[in-house]
Amino acid sequence: MSTSDDLPAPPAGAPPAAPPPAGDPPTPVPNYWDYLKLDRLLDLQGGLEGQPDVGEPDELLFIIVHQAYELWFKMVLRELRLAIGRLGEHALEDQQVPHVVHHLRRVGEILRLSVEQFAIVETLTPQDFLSFRDKLVPASGFQSFQMREIEILLGLEDEARERYGETDALEHIRALAARSPAGALAWSRIAAARADAAAGGTLRAGLERWLSRTPIEGRGPADAGDAEAVDAFVLDYLDAFDAWQRDQRDRLAGAGLTRPAELDARFAATAAAARAFLMGEDLTDGPGRAARRRARAGLLFIESHRGLPLLAWPRLLIDTVVEVEEQLVLFRHRHARMVERVIGRRVGTGGSSGVDYLDRTTAARIFRDLWTVRTFLMPRDRLPALANPGFYYSFSAPTGPLRGAAMAPPPDPGV
Repeated sequence: MSTSDDLPAPPAGAPPAAPPPAGDPPTPVPNYWDYLKLDRLLDLQGGLEGQPDVGEPDELLFIIVHQAYELWFKMVLRELRLAIGRLGEHALEDQQVPHVVHHLRRVGEILRLSVEQFAIVETLTPQDFLSFRDKLVPASGFQSFQMREIEILLGLEDEARERYGETDALEHIRALAARSPAGALAWSRIAAARADAAAGGTLRAGLERWLSRTPIEGRGPADAGDAEAVDAFVLDYLDAFDAWQRDQRDRLAGAGLTRPAELDARFAATAAAARAFLMGEDLTDGPGRAARRRARAGLLFIESHRGLPLLAWPRLLIDTVVEVEEQLVLFRHRHARMVERVIGRRVGTGGSSGVDYLDRTTAARIFRDLWTVRTFLMPRDRLPALANPGFYYSFSAPTGPLRGAAMAPPPDPGV
């Protein structure tokens, strides 16, 4: 087949070729810069209006890094909503669990990258940052409404959020909303996320509902005898845990490194905490208490018997949620250390206590049950025998949220 390169050149002196006939303009071909809207994107690093232009590369670096954070937060929010939407289904089929894991893994990797990005900020010396820091007052990363939105959708309650001095973070954003062009967007997004959370549309709430449907000893919450089966599982586990703790106490006492009275007090406190957690003694009475307690039993069952084929995807989902929160905690810790390195422990640009405030934010845990249960796990050889282990080797389980599973379990190096 010939191409335009094969055609002979026009003879010398020939008139120019006639223009193409009039008609619709040719369809523009896609190109990289239009697809990414680079003309607009690269014009967004000018800093504050009315302030001197961003002339120093240090301030340009600061702006680009934080804009990159906000773009990644946008992606995190999208993935979180997709995961919550699937997890919020009344009866989540097993075939859907890998999709939830996929979305949350992406969230975890974005947060991991965000932690590493602080190293770029640390190329600023204290004097580099101080050369433009006063421009920012009283702006602060505390006002990142997308980070607040992420916290809300994960399931952080208002009362658990660290206050900004005497100021609540969300009320601070609401008060500022009327003073800037982006304020309406900021508060509308926060308000929408809070409405979703109030309706149970958070990752934590969805995960608890899903865990509450875990088949325990082959029974789901709608099956006859389920309450008795759950109680028997929990009580048998606590008895085995107490016996294992006694063995641990005796081994440590024999080593002679700690006074027996101190060991007794510590192991007694752990045993009491295990019983309070699994029996739901800390849960408020109400219609959701039984489901919360069953969710804890389901969590313990999955974590204790994670080698069972039918629990392969459930334990992977739990691991992924823990990974997401771990990366969020590391993000907060890394942020605090970066600030301490660059500007020390001075008052923050927004008036907070600076590093002291940032350090306090690292203590919060959203998925507290997922962290707490790890204190009460035992080695496999100390676990009580299951009454119905065969149920968890079938990929066509008849009842519960794991019914209809038809996929090979993922590998687990720890099994």
